[in-house]
Amino acid sequence: MIDISTKITGIKLDTCVFNTAGPADVTLEELEVIAKSGSSAITMKSCTLEPRNGNPEPRYADLEYGSINSMGLPNLGYKAYIKFSKILKKKYPKKPIVASISGLTLEDNVVIFKAFNDTPVDIIEFNPGSPNTIGKPIVGYDPQDLDRLLDAVSKVTKKPYGVKLPPYFDLVHYEQIANVIKRYPVKFITCVNSIGNGLVINPYTEKPFIKPKGGLGGIGGKYIKFAALANVKVFSDIFKGKIQVIGVGGIYSGIDAFEFILAGAFAVQIGTAFLQKGPGIFKKVQEELKDFMALKGYKKLSDFRGKLKTLDK
Repeated sequence: MIDISTKITGIKLDTCVFNTAGPADVTLEELEVIAKSGSSAITMKSCTLEPRNGNPEPRYADLEYGSINSMGLPNLGYKAYIKFSKILKKKYPKKPIVASISGLTLEDNVVIFKAFNDTPVDIIEFNPGSPNTIGKPIVGYDPQDLDRLLDAVSKVTKKPYGVKLPPYFDLVHYEQIANVIKRYPVKFITCVNSIGNGLVINPYTEKPFIKPKGGLGGIGGKYIKFAALANVKVFSDIFKGKIQVIGVGGIYSGIDAFEFILAGAFAVQIGTAFLQKGPGIFKKVQEELKDFMALKGYKKLSDFRGKLKTLDK
């Protein structure tokens, strides 16, 4: 019997594979599709204080190995997701619910965190600074701003929470961000958000694929897998299990998921592949992960989690 269950912030997930905030999780109907799928949790759309229409269209495009988007946080406002969480918990009591909070100001985030205290949401994922919100910086690249936000929300939340981080590319930045996160009761980090401000050009029309910001948008899918793996590995080494790491970025197969867990992830999220392949992707990845673990002789995730081997000198 191969066990791919896990725990995030002490909450049990039947498998280590679930959806990431963003793709196809705005409406209650979309969330019910996730609830009925193999996703082991229901992650809701990153919500703001007020409803948002998001950026001008076209704002998403499928690419050969992933996607580009500049959605701009279209969502129904946090009150809608509080309502949805109550409906979902009643209808699907066995699936943990993850709220994603992405307020546009410190004050907004405090209001939203407080509001989720009295809801059946199991876990909160704080998404400070999407790379695709016009006029708003990527907060994860500013340690002082991140520190200010975590200080504020830590004082008001009663729910276990983690932080979704952008990808980092310089080793000194990992230490700077980790030092901020260690000051607060952050239970997990999610690595990584899309790589911000990529540009995809259609050479035939001589135009970008998407409209916002002159065509700049977040790159997701297989293009970012190796950056995501690096972030998971480095943060896992820094936190040594005291703060859990969730991996996301380019997971299309069970072997992809295996690699993230080998690098130290306690769970993995699926985004672009869910949009492209549909809700069956969760079961597919789970079954392939179990098959590969059987091939390797592993019975449970802890048999290999964080045990990436080094090359012999």
